[in-house]
Amino acid sequence: HCLSMPKLRRTKRKPPAGWDLIEESIIQFEDRMNEAVLEPNEGKRKNELNWPIHRVHHEKNKYIYDLYFKTQSISKALYDWMVEAKIADANLHAKWKKPGYEKLCNTLCINKKGHNFNTTCACRVPLKRRPLDRRVPCVTSGCISCCSSDSGAPIWWDSPPSLWREDAQEEEEKREQ
Repeated sequence: HCLSMPKLRRTKRKPPAGWDLIEESIIQFEDRMNEAVLEPNEGKRKNELNWPIHRVHHEKNKYIYDLYFKTQSISKALYDWMVEAKIADANLHAKWKKPGYEKLCNTLCINKKGHNFNTTCACRVPLKRRPLDRRVPCVTSGCISCCSSDSGAPIWWDSPPSLWREDAQEEEEKREQ
C-alpha cells in the first residue's frame, strides 16, 4: 500500500536549484522511513524495532553522500540546504570521509558512552576477528558488520548468511591473495 506523501522537514528558505531532480528519490526514502516506523512490532524484541529505521537512514544518507561527494551531481547550496532541513546527516557524512569509517552504519555505533566498557559497537570489529557465534546484529542498529575491511559492508540483520559466514570470509581472503 502507498502512504501519503511525507511532509519533508523544510526550512524557511526555498530549496536551491537541483532539488527537483532528487526530490522524488528523497520522498521514496521518506515513504520507506514511514513504513519502517509504522511496521507492526508483534514478536520483535524492543531493540529490533529501530533496525529498519537505522537502515533506511543509512541508505538515504549514502545516496545523498554519493551525489555530493562522489559524483558531484548536486551543488553545495543544495547539500547545505538538506543538512539545514535535516534531510541529510552531516555528522555521518563527516565520518564517512575518514579512513576506516567509509562504511559506518550510524554514529551511535562509535559513541563509546552507549556501550559496555567504553568501547565501540561489535559491528565495528572485522568479521574475521570474531568467532562465528559472535557474528550477530548490533543491538543498536541491526548491523552485523560495518567495518571497512569487510566486503559488502554494511551487512544488515536480514542480509544473506553467505555475506557473514566463516566460509564466505575464507573464500574472500583467498581471492585477495
